[in-house]
This record gives sequence, C-alpha cells and structure tokens, in this order.
Amino acid sequence: MSPSAHVMCPYCGQINRVPQDRLQQDPKCGGCKQALFIGKPIELGNSNFDRYMANTGLPVVVDFWASWCGPCKMMAPVFEQLAAEMSSRVVFAKVNTETEQNLAGQYRIQSIPTLALFRSGREINRMAGAMDTTSLRQWIDQSLSK
Repeated sequence: MSPSAHVMCPYCGQINRVPQDRLQQDPKCGGCKQALFIGKPIELGNSNFDRYMANTGLPVVVDFWASWCGPCKMMAPVFEQLAAEMSSRVVFAKVNTETEQNLAGQYRIQSIPTLALFRSGREINRMAGAMDTTSLRQWIDQSLSK
C-alpha cells in the first residue's frame, strides 16, 4: 500500500487520507465530494488555523497580510499563481492580520507581508517582504529540501 497524506477539505473541514500516488489526480473529499485542492489560497483564521495545521500532511505556506498593505497587494497574484501550480504539493493559505490579530501576535508578525512555511504543524522557515514568482518558488523548494 502506498504511503498517504492527510488532507483537510477546504469546504467542509473533513480530514481525508489520500495515497501519495493519487495526490496529483484531483482527489475529492470523502464527505462533501468537493475537490481537495482548489488551486487558490485558503483563508485561515483563529477559528480554523490550529485545526488545519494539526490535520494536514502537506506543507503549508501562510501569507500574513493586510488589505491596506501595498506590497501585499503586489504579491497576491504571485501567491495565487503558485497556489494553482503547486496545489497537490503545498497548501497556500492567507491570514488577514487586521481581522486575525491574535494569530498575528501569536506568530510575532512584525512586518507584512510575512510568509511562514509550516510542516507537520511546525513553522520551519519565514520570510518577510514581497517576492516574485521565481523567488517564492525557490524559497519554498529550498525550505522543504532542508
């Protein structure tokens, strides 16, 4: 039997076990039958952040941002593009630091945008500032290869 990864459904929150060799085959949620990988960043907040981090077997890149932040707005299309390209390997999530101030404080976000990469619920790397597509992809790949 192939090793599997736990993937939390972005729609209903059910935890799905997906064989590694099927991650790139557009798996569906066993509960709501929606696609597990939606090809765009998911919104995380106080109500679902910890549960999501504890129950997904894929690495998660979190963009801590705010609506008034110019560099955040510049980087948003880059983040969305990579979310579509890498959706079966890495989950892309966004946390609005204005509405989720407790999370911003908990993770000591001092400037935005700040990107944090989590694996198995633990932060493994962090980068402050906007990045272009190539730089962001390289940062993710280098961080995951450590």
